[in-house]
Amino acid sequence: MNHHHHQSQRTIEIDTRLVTTGAVLTAVGAIVACSGMAIAAFAVLTAGRRMIRDMDVPPAQQAAMKWQQAKDASRAGMQAWQSASGAQNGAPAR
Repeated sequence: MNHHHHQSQRTIEIDTRLVTTGAVLTAVGAIVACSGMAIAAFAVLTAGRRMIRDMDVPPAQQAAMKWQQAKDASRAGMQAWQSASGAQNGAPAR
């Protein structure tokens, strides 16, 4: 028995109108999403600029003041630690 197998070629039939419609809707959706993100970003940036402009003390000056406070606190802590360790060793406290 000699059987010849013939493979039939199957083709995929794609409705190009549906593919085109899907691509167009995807592109339109992406444009709408990007526009929405741009508008939201603009609103947030505008509000941030307004908030900074309305501050009594600018952020750079606040940062400088906090840095100075941290340095002063560190210096005071170091002096207190040195005084305490000097007093424990019998040396007079400064």
